Amino acid sequence: MDTKAEIEKLREELRRYGKAYYDLDAPIISDFEYDALMRRLIELEEQYPEFRAPDSPTQKIGGKVSPQFSSVRHAVPLESLNDVFSFEELDGFINRTDETLGSPAVYCTEPKIDGLSVAVEYLNGKMFRGATRGDGVTGEDVTENLRTVRSLPKELKNAPPRLIVRGEVYMSRDTFAELNAEREINGEKLFANPRNAAAGSLRQLDSKITASRKLDIIIFNIQLADGRDFATHAETLDALKEMGFPVVPYKVCRSSAECRAQIEWLGENRDTLPYDIDGAVIKINSLTDRTVLGSTAKAPRWAAAYKYPPEKKETVVQDIIVQVGRTGVLTPKAVVAPVRLAGTTVTNATLHNQDNIDRLDIRIGDTVLVQKAGEIIPEILEVKRDKRPEGTVPFRIPDICPACGAHVTRDEDEAATRCTNVECPAQRLRTITHFASRDAMDIEGLGVSVADSLINKGLISSPADLYYLEAQSVASIDRMGKKSAENLINAIEKSKENGMARLLCAFGIRQVGQKAAKVLAMHYTNLDELINASVEDLKNIPDIGPITASYLVEWLSDPHSRHQIELLRQAGVSFESKETRLDDRFAGKTFVFTGALTSFTRDEAEALVESFGGKSTGSVSKKTSYVVAGEDAGSKLIKAQNLGVPVLTEEEFKKMIAPNE
Repeated sequence: MDTKAEIEKLREELRRYGKAYYDLDAPIISDFEYDALMRRLIELEEQYPEFRAPDSPTQKIGGKVSPQFSSVRHAVPLESLNDVFSFEELDGFINRTDETLGSPAVYCTEPKIDGLSVAVEYLNGKMFRGATRGDGVTGEDVTENLRTVRSLPKELKNAPPRLIVRGEVYMSRDTFAELNAEREINGEKLFANPRNAAAGSLRQLDSKITASRKLDIIIFNIQLADGRDFATHAETLDALKEMGFPVVPYKVCRSSAECRAQIEWLGENRDTLPYDIDGAVIKINSLTDRTVLGSTAKAPRWAAAYKYPPEKKETVVQDIIVQVGRTGVLTPKAVVAPVRLAGTTVTNATLHNQDNIDRLDIRIGDTVLVQKAGEIIPEILEVKRDKRPEGTVPFRIPDICPACGAHVTRDEDEAATRCTNVECPAQRLRTITHFASRDAMDIEGLGVSVADSLINKGLISSPADLYYLEAQSVASIDRMGKKSAENLINAIEKSKENGMARLLCAFGIRQVGQKAAKVLAMHYTNLDELINASVEDLKNIPDIGPITASYLVEWLSDPHSRHQIELLRQAGVSFESKETRLDDRFAGKTFVFTGALTSFTRDEAEALVESFGGKSTGSVSKKTSYVVAGEDAGSKLIKAQNLGVPVLTEEEFKKMIAPNE
């Protein structure tokens, strides 16, 4: 590959990876891999300046402003940082700055928190506005979401008339673990790491969701302070602390050796911090010296970020165990001899799935190379075959579930092996909370904590057991009094009449969510008719493909599922369909609803569309037939107008659903 082609390829890759990281909060590669690609591109552009381009990723700060948010132009640009990857490069940075200044400089060394960078503005001591970094010049207005961040002060002590600070919004490790555990129970996609969880949480359109994520912030810079003069960066941090901000810890360093010692100390003690760090930041302390050094188009010349390389160490696989997750997926894990990595002692490493085990040929007794590069769970990179002891054998994930003894399956279209037993104890909490969730049986008051308490008390072990509970027994669990217990029993009793569609959704059958359940309930009058249907029968139903049909037949014919169905029948749960197909006037049409509707709820409107043979979705595309726009319609309306999709008012939609004469 010639140089120009390599540069173009690197730019294309970095744009794609940057979009996933900054805009979608869903990284494709690790930070270290991204930094290595960026570094290679910088080297090539410096070596071949004729190939430089103003739109290169090396010339831009990563993110862009989402159309879902109002934009905010930063009063002071939020610059990025130049990275260094070794102490030799750090010495080079310090030598260059000292040479430019004409004398040795004093530095501040701080942890580089791995979160989402924001600017927060205060007027007369009161929080006025907050924005994401965006492209460094323009960010997203996330003021209401930032108001939910518990550690960000809303009023300040002795603040200047106008103050803009820069900080990092983060999610603590404990909060991250709790959030992912809850998402696993609810069958939602897990966040890759605390940084992406924080970024995704701060950029929610509903501030109530942001508030539930328990975000924190740490402030590391004054961007603007009207009427205040400071001589050093350390002074600004001390002043911010006095105003009431949580401030980044710092150490004043007077030489390269002191900077290095502090960086090493931070690396060794990173596990004691409440937040993840991916490096250390070295800044010139004197604000006058910063003015002399200035900035490039992207980054200041007075600061650098030392990025910790991913540590790799050898250890021995002592055992391989298989755990059953709350969604039924069997996950192999290597138990390894304790080894110190990235500030923590590692005793386990993920093996992901059977394909990964086969690819690496990992066996019990093998010496392996493990890495922890910012991810929560370490992984095995390679096996040292020359150190393999005699007598080892290839490892296979068992054919039966280690939690319940039921047979496991593996689909051709994915690498996961899973237990499909609805009564599997490892899946118990997730199965029951999903069954009771809003889109399923909608049992008010039966959340994760109550379900967990009922399970631990031995009162339930499956969804069907809910219908055999007694108020007196329920009242005995923690934080559940007599009245609350009666309310829960009443909610459970009420759910018996929800009908076939909600019950089907509650079963948690793969690819059978709320919409598919409604489609099935429109074609079958009761659950027993569906049970007797074949794959051929099902796959001929619109929106029910052959894969979904196979999952349905497999689940409904499983002995454990049949046992649950019979218990539900005996408890008096309705198997009858309540869905009615009025006519086919919307057949082949897709609707999207946006904004506030006044005559019915969003769910009611979508149900009406389905009752006339149509479909409703949450996103607008060229295939959308109509967008129904209520009051305060947002980005979906704009997208529909840009794509030329017909837009209806609520009154126009009501005319379309009026009875035919």
